[in-house]
Amino acid sequence: MRRRDGALDLLKWLALLSMILDHLRYVGFSVDWLYVPGRLAFPWFCLAMAANLARGGPSAGSWRYLGWLLLFSAVSEIPYRLFIPDPTTLNVMPTLVLGLLVARCWRTPTLEARGLAAAALLLAGLFSSQLMFGFFGVLLPLATLLVFKRSPLLALLPGLVCVAANQWRVLYGAAWLGDAVAIWGLVACLIAPWLGLALLRQAGRVHPLPMRRWAYALYPVHFLVLLAVRQIAA
Repeated sequence: MRRRDGALDLLKWLALLSMILDHLRYVGFSVDWLYVPGRLAFPWFCLAMAANLARGGPSAGSWRYLGWLLLFSAVSEIPYRLFIPDPTTLNVMPTLVLGLLVARCWRTPTLEARGLAAAALLLAGLFSSQLMFGFFGVLLPLATLLVFKRSPLLALLPGLVCVAANQWRVLYGAAWLGDAVAIWGLVACLIAPWLGLALLRQAGRVHPLPMRRWAYALYPVHFLVLLAVRQIAA
């Protein structure tokens, strides 16, 4: 049996915390600045997937992981739509599903795998406006995987992909006008992969609670909990 990677578990917990902080903005509090740490969540989840692929190889485990993501993509959609006001995209898990499929198939040099990767990219291109973080969000796990065991300076590549995945006109326009939250949000997107890679390399002695299969349920559940908090605070 392989030894549990505590740094990877820590990265997942920090990604979850970043996501919850980001979603606190929809509870009703005046905490727009939480948008900045919230930009770390998606790239860190993508980095966690890339780390699993890089360390475990193209195994059956990644296909089980894909199956769990598909299941909770469906389970999470109703809580997501109940909590997020007027959502314009699906919840984040379909983006992660396609991203994992592209990255996983990249590591399997067979015609069938490359065909699946091409199909996933085609779907991402056709339905980019319906996917959270769009086409570039689907590319982010692969971009992170390509630099996983290379120089930390190369983490700029997935950082740029992450900035492109956050290509909302409002965000770019606000940053152009000098809005501090928007500017720091873009900075967070750019450096998030580098910060995550640094954590994985330096926090090997940390051993938090392992994040196992039960953790998939935290995504839909956290929407319901925050929805209850909003109803109470209203």
